[in-house]
Amino acid sequence: MEYYKILGVEKTASADEIKKAYRKLAVKYHPDKNPGDKAAEAKFKEISEAYAVLSDEKKRKEYDMYGAAGFQKRYSQEDIFRNFDLNDILSQFGFGGSGGGRTSFRFGGSGGSPFDFFSQAGGGCGGGGCRPQQAAKGEDQTYELAVTLEEVLHGAEKTISLRRSGAAENVSVKVPKGIESGKRLRLSGKGAPSPHGGQPGDLYLKVTVLPHEQFIRDGDNLIMEKKVPFSAACLGAAVEIIALDGKVFKIKAPAGVQPEAKLRIKGQGLPSGPIGGRGDLFVKMLVQVPKQLSGEQELLVKELAQVGL
Repeated sequence: MEYYKILGVEKTASADEIKKAYRKLAVKYHPDKNPGDKAAEAKFKEISEAYAVLSDEKKRKEYDMYGAAGFQKRYSQEDIFRNFDLNDILSQFGFGGSGGGRTSFRFGGSGGSPFDFFSQAGGGCGGGGCRPQQAAKGEDQTYELAVTLEEVLHGAEKTISLRRSGAAENVSVKVPKGIESGKRLRLSGKGAPSPHGGQPGDLYLKVTVLPHEQFIRDGDNLIMEKKVPFSAACLGAAVEIIALDGKVFKIKAPAGVQPEAKLRIKGQGLPSGPIGGRGDLFVKMLVQVPKQLSGEQELLVKELAQVGL
């Protein structure tokens, strides 16, 4: 999300300007001001997320540095709202206080630790009378989801089996391209049931990218190793490379290439998110030293040694 645009401020806005902009929008879109208005609720979530980032000096600096897409790859929603006391902030803006009723609003979370706040504006009773308190939502749950490097490259649709109310339920989940280990996918309403008849919790799938036998991930880039004989390292040679998607490339290892040198194949890395471009593939050159030499090879190597090679 474009946080500055959401709050309607410039990128150079001061902390006070950001706070004033959020206060104005919070008053307009707060759920107690718009009971039952899902569009206002969604807008309130957006402006609160924007304020959680831009009011935090460290998060704002990283957002400015990496941009919206890069920031979202590094911060989950739980990370964004960590140590952000929205209830306390809103009380400074005139929400909350004394009164009997309260309205519950949930940002989402996991492990039974959702980002909730409870406002008590106007005591929860306005001209239309008191609004009934909604039954508590069920607990959110977290499962581990393993994905391969190929699934990171192409994206995937995986089926997981859940145990719900004593019966097995198969649920499909889309794995977006470029996803990283530690990121979480949310399945709304697939968590624990509410003990009081409310909405079920959400299921969060924590992604683990499995190691690959040939490729190593480095952000959006991939690294692989290629062994070449000593003669090829000295004289140069064409080297055949098979990329992660199966494409075959022939690259030129230049004469005198050094061990650990990296040759780049542009655009053959991993996607930078679902719609982003791809990183690069780096081929690390390893000079192959034979463990045993034939008689002819040994004589030739000795001759090379005599001329300083």
